[in-house]
Amino acid sequence: MNYILFDSEARFNLFPLTHTRPIAEIRCGILTMRERWEKLLNAKTSTFTEEYLQEVFPLQKAGDNVLVNASVFATRTVCEAINNLNIGEQLVSGETIIAVRVASIEFGYTTYKEAFDQLKPITFSAEISAINNTWDIFSLNDFALRADYELLTAGRKSAAIPEGVTVTGKENFFMEEGATVNVGCIINANAGPVYIAKDAEILEGTLIRGPLAMCEHSVIKMGAKVYGATTIGPGCKVGGEINNTVFFANSNKAHDGYLGNAVIGEWCNLGADTNCSNLKNNYDEVKVWNEYLGKSVKTGLTFCGLVMGDHSKCAINTAFNTGTVVGVSCNIYGSGFPNQFIPSFCWGGSDGMFTYKLEKAMDTAGRMMARRSRSLSDAELKMYAYVFERTTPQRKLFIK
Repeated sequence: MNYILFDSEARFNLFPLTHTRPIAEIRCGILTMRERWEKLLNAKTSTFTEEYLQEVFPLQKAGDNVLVNASVFATRTVCEAINNLNIGEQLVSGETIIAVRVASIEFGYTTYKEAFDQLKPITFSAEISAINNTWDIFSLNDFALRADYELLTAGRKSAAIPEGVTVTGKENFFMEEGATVNVGCIINANAGPVYIAKDAEILEGTLIRGPLAMCEHSVIKMGAKVYGATTIGPGCKVGGEINNTVFFANSNKAHDGYLGNAVIGEWCNLGADTNCSNLKNNYDEVKVWNEYLGKSVKTGLTFCGLVMGDHSKCAINTAFNTGTVVGVSCNIYGSGFPNQFIPSFCWGGSDGMFTYKLEKAMDTAGRMMARRSRSLSDAELKMYAYVFERTTPQRKLFIK
């Protein structure tokens, strides 16, 4: 069988994060949604998504295709049910299509639901979890961290805890060979599992309360205070005070300042003493801007902080209000709180915004990536150009 992860309609509620990636590439827990599916299916996957993303995330077709909803969390039970599907069947849970099995893919992204509706439904009775909104990423991170920890460490033995490091709940602590934890660190794994990947490093004097995941080549700076449920993605560097935050990859919050109940995309940088509110002064429910619907929507949460799209940056002493959404390739600076929705490719702050020209934004992106021996491909440059054009109406609406 040829496994394909498809983007459900949830992708539109996951802007700005899904402007630059399919849902499969969202990290929640230790793993991305794709990594979890591939590990449990024991197979490689390709991607079925909007046309402008397909060159960056290709689709591989075959004569026997299983399309799996990337927004659903993979489990052994659901994988078994998927593998029992026959051609012409779909696995469903309520209104959610979990997977379909088809002999050929003769439909496009805009018509996939019509094609799926023709298939015989098979009901999946067990409970499923799925990412349908941006805030689900940090809200479900505790659940995902615990499940991924069990998946990745089953039957394995952790590297030895270094001298001078205090760990409580050692049975919930796992450090890969090649990871580094320096002296003076205090880690409470009683509150939740702590996973430290190869080549990750925790500097001196850090305080950690699980659940926590550090992915490969990530760094926690000296004296940081990190609460669960937090994921520090590959290549990320973090410091200050962090609570229930997911960093995707290669992003930095390396200095003091608070960040909580948040999602930070790839190649972002938060300047020193950036502070992000995650609780309203009146303790009311937090609303966030839904870019696709063009209006604020209720989250059902009292705690909800910052969502930041790829390649966005903010200057020192930046202050973000509760439930702020920052788009792709923004540059935020200045005193006062910027708007709670900052469209992609904006430059400025509370005193005013203007368009961050695409060429200059891509130059900045290239320079940051070069620091880690990476570069933008031609396909990625075309993707960002499409996002720039797609989000132009929003900039015209929000830029005064």
